[in-house]
Amino acid sequence: MRALTWQGKEDVRVEDVPDPEITEPTDAIIKVTSTAVCGSDLHLYSPLGAFIDPGYVLGHEPMGIVQEVGPEVTRIKPGDRVVIPFNVSCGSCWMCAHGLQSQCETTQVREQNTGASLLGFGKLYGDVPGGQAEYLRVPQAHYGAIPVPDDGEPDERYLYLSDVVPTAWQAVEYADIPDGGSVVVLGLGPIGQMSARIARHRGAAQVIGVDLVPERLAMARRHGIATLDLRDVDDLPEAVRDLTGGRGPDSVIDAVGMEAHGSRVAEAIQKGANLLPDALARPMLKNLGVDRLGALRLAISTVRRGGTISLSGIYGGVVDPVPMLELFDKQVNLRMGQANVRHWTDTLMPLVSDPADPLGVLDLRTHRLSLEDGPGAYETFQKKQDGAIKIVLDPTLPATGAPHTSATNA
Repeated sequence: MRALTWQGKEDVRVEDVPDPEITEPTDAIIKVTSTAVCGSDLHLYSPLGAFIDPGYVLGHEPMGIVQEVGPEVTRIKPGDRVVIPFNVSCGSCWMCAHGLQSQCETTQVREQNTGASLLGFGKLYGDVPGGQAEYLRVPQAHYGAIPVPDDGEPDERYLYLSDVVPTAWQAVEYADIPDGGSVVVLGLGPIGQMSARIARHRGAAQVIGVDLVPERLAMARRHGIATLDLRDVDDLPEAVRDLTGGRGPDSVIDAVGMEAHGSRVAEAIQKGANLLPDALARPMLKNLGVDRLGALRLAISTVRRGGTISLSGIYGGVVDPVPMLELFDKQVNLRMGQANVRHWTDTLMPLVSDPADPLGVLDLRTHRLSLEDGPGAYETFQKKQDGAIKIVLDPTLPATGAPHTSATNA
């Protein structure tokens, strides 16, 4: 089969790889019909490449049609249309029973001291091959694979149940926005866009999105979100206080993470690690890693005293200089973590399948490209070119060599 593979720092290629096979009784094989590119993929594309071997298949936001199931998989059958969460979770351990599927004790990667295995996240999270391919082996499919209606609706109506919508829903849940309260969303990529819409849907009276990419700001405004353009704001915390009665917002959602612009030292450490052999780079990143903390520091400065910060953007550093005095003095609540996808999907299914599209899932994808165009899609997304906000790869499309752009699903 054809698959998008990691070959080195900022070097991904579509190659022929072996077809996946059933290896466990809880496995399934799906034919991938859509597979999205996520901001987290960019972490592997560049700063976290030490945790991937050349030839590894990327991607963790797939959906498709079931081709084959193992003997213990009874919830789905060949021919079913399914979306696949990026967490690999069993559904029966203590963590899963307590709604912490991202910490599944059956698939925890203990040798790396990390949580549940994740599709397409390299050695750090179990080395499970990803879904940017023609076919995908789905581990723990007896629980993880989510049947969706075969209703003729475009994949994008359901695709984001794999990651974006549950991650954003959890970000809003963790933000603990009071009824009629206010929230600032830092970063209007896919997670930030959906977090802002969900916050508004769930009753936040004031939702302010912050970014510096014109297309992202325009998309947020299209969904009734007030925006602040960082290119026009000298002091963001002060600007937000002016909009929130002088106090600041009740909550801030950091949907940026370590991709933030900021510390040149952190960027240099990340780049330097990628010049080392993997055996040296992995412990360096795990034990000496420093993130670019511009977004987190901005969140701490912006939130009101006694407010809540919700982190959905990924941070990987272990010696990050966090301003603990300010956090303590302001009595800030802080919540974070990988999304527990299956914990939220039953709640979210009626919302994404609603013909009225209350969360705007059909207005998120900006590009639908062939799998063969994947290498260019990564570069375009990383450089924020061509208005790219959400890119979906389609293994059934022929290569075009150029972006196929659409703000809605035609």
